[in-house]
Amino acid sequence: MTARTVDRDRLAALMEVEEQTFVASHPRSQALVERARGSMMGGVPMPWMGLWPGAFPPFVDRAEGARFACVDGHSYVDFCLGDTGAMAGHSPPATAAAVAERAANGMTFMLPIEDAIWVSEEMSRRFGLPYWQYCLTATDANRFALRLARAVTGRPKVLVFNFCYHGTVDETFISIGRDGTIAVRDGVVGSSVDPNLTTKVVEFNDVDALANALAEEDVAIVLAEPAMTNEGIILPEPGFHDALRDLTRRHGTLLALDETHTICAGPGGATKAWGLEPDVLTIGKPLAGGVPAASYGLTAELAELILERKAVGATEADGIGGTLAGNALSIAAMRATLESVLTHEAYERMLPLGERWVDGVQRVIDRFEAPWSVSRLGARAEYWTAPTPPRNGGEAKVTDDEEVDAFFHLYCLNRGIMLTPFHNMALMSPATTEADVDSHTEVFEAAVAELLT
Repeated sequence: MTARTVDRDRLAALMEVEEQTFVASHPRSQALVERARGSMMGGVPMPWMGLWPGAFPPFVDRAEGARFACVDGHSYVDFCLGDTGAMAGHSPPATAAAVAERAANGMTFMLPIEDAIWVSEEMSRRFGLPYWQYCLTATDANRFALRLARAVTGRPKVLVFNFCYHGTVDETFISIGRDGTIAVRDGVVGSSVDPNLTTKVVEFNDVDALANALAEEDVAIVLAEPAMTNEGIILPEPGFHDALRDLTRRHGTLLALDETHTICAGPGGATKAWGLEPDVLTIGKPLAGGVPAASYGLTAELAELILERKAVGATEADGIGGTLAGNALSIAAMRATLESVLTHEAYERMLPLGERWVDGVQRVIDRFEAPWSVSRLGARAEYWTAPTPPRNGGEAKVTDDEEVDAFFHLYCLNRGIMLTPFHNMALMSPATTEADVDSHTEVFEAAVAELLT
């Protein structure tokens, strides 16, 4: 049978109803955002907080586990989880207790605490790299990785994949236009330098383009997610990671894998799950159960080179680190989260929940013969308003239907389901239940029925 198409007039009418419903049911949030406009740009602490579908974002009152409540008294199953920052669940008891204890005994010293040794040993066990350093965000970790790579290789450039996301690192805001031109990504504010001077960019899964870009041997490091997540879940094709590792080694280029989102693949991220061998591994967001924390790991060979060449540690202003990097509060929260929350046992529950979410969505897609698809990366999953998941960032940017995505997101929100904004993506936490997943399936089915029948 022919796949159904979306009637745009019907979509617009349904979206108008959802927007009116949201505004009518969130008077307190509306009042707060109006007040906030007097002291915050756009009425929010960060600009992207105002970009959720709907007239304004709901203001949060409290959260626990896989749920949060807004100031208007509505409760939500949270599949966004702070876009991975709350992947451990909101305020997991072990982390909250460790934070309270550490806060009562000093939070930052510019000196180490014993927990840092435990955390480093655990990170090594999980990811396979022996040496670890700490900072506060994955942006920091990625920035430091690029600095160190340039220091030890003597090469000027880095390579990233089209429409990647590695935090606010200037070198990564580069994209390939539809006409093949390479320039600063649309929408980036105040770019400090032409990224063509610092960066090469190719499409994910394009081995030939990667080989050509590395052949000039001016690239210090490739910075990549094991699977792309910025424009949605884009999985590596068979053999891609083998080729990536072979080409980087062949041309003397270091390889950094950013596991900040792909930690959803397992307790050791995609690196452990897929047997990958990076020179550097960077990760932030979920490590400390919501407390700002990040880390980067190094192979023994790279750590030795860095120390031999005195690339770091010679002065207090070497471009690596920060006054609050490795602070005692973040380290204590990391230990509690890794030891008691994001455990192997937790992943044994979370990964099947990801499968259950996909199975439910796929049944609905099949029932309504919708021209859509669904993807999964461990405990993370999403549906695409396209018949086939894209294979790279460029395809993803032009493939998905933003209007339909916004409808699904707001429809779910009005019925107590929070998805990750800008995607229809869901992440499972240790506190997520089968009932939570099934609630989404029911709401998704109702949304599709309204849209396509």
